Amino acid sequence: MSAVIADTAAAAGGAVPFKRGKKKLLIIVAAALALALAAGGGGVWHLKKKAAEAAAQAAGDEDGSHAEDGPAADKPQARSIPVYLPLDPFVVNLADKDVDRYAQIGITLELESTVFADQVKSYMPAVRNAILLILAHKTSRELLGRSGKEELAEEIMREAVRPMGIEIAAPEPVTSAPAPVGNEASGIEKTAQDEAPVKPKKAKKPGATVRNPVQHVHFSSFIIQ
Repeated sequence: MSAVIADTAAAAGGAVPFKRGKKKLLIIVAAALALALAAGGGGVWHLKKKAAEAAAQAAGDEDGSHAEDGPAADKPQARSIPVYLPLDPFVVNLADKDVDRYAQIGITLELESTVFADQVKSYMPAVRNAILLILAHKTSRELLGRSGKEELAEEIMREAVRPMGIEIAAPEPVTSAPAPVGNEASGIEKTAQDEAPVKPKKAKKPGATVRNPVQHVHFSSFIIQ
């Protein structure tokens, strides 16, 4: 009887630790699986978020709605590099009548393309002749002021391309109507129409505008003696 009780106790004593250890193992395995699933789900969510951001950015680039943030987006686009053609200095007697005056002027043409620059070089003798004729008809008084230099630059822009068959029309000056003869001297009473101010006539608008391949005229030196 004692032996049966001992065996029963031994059997019971050995079964309890086994069940407790198995239950603890199942809990550990379940926790590990939960952690693995959570980590996997977080990785998948992160990848999906990255893919969605990339798709939205690509769509914005295609339709032009995507704009860069920060100061870089406000930067103006750089202009294309201009083509400069420096000419040999001009030395010419001016049209002053009271005293002999001459001018030494350095001129650089700003052109629209290198192709036209090569064309100007081919016509250089005729181009220089046209510029010399302009300078020879100027007086020192006309060239000393800023407005005179600006007018000279505009004339050079027009005449420099004339040898190549490009005709640039000169701007027409604004003219005013002649002043009406006073009615007081003739003894005629003024009317409301006579007292109305006479508006100056506007310059006529030119026809088809011809693009000038000489975009600017720059003076590298300007000496008058």
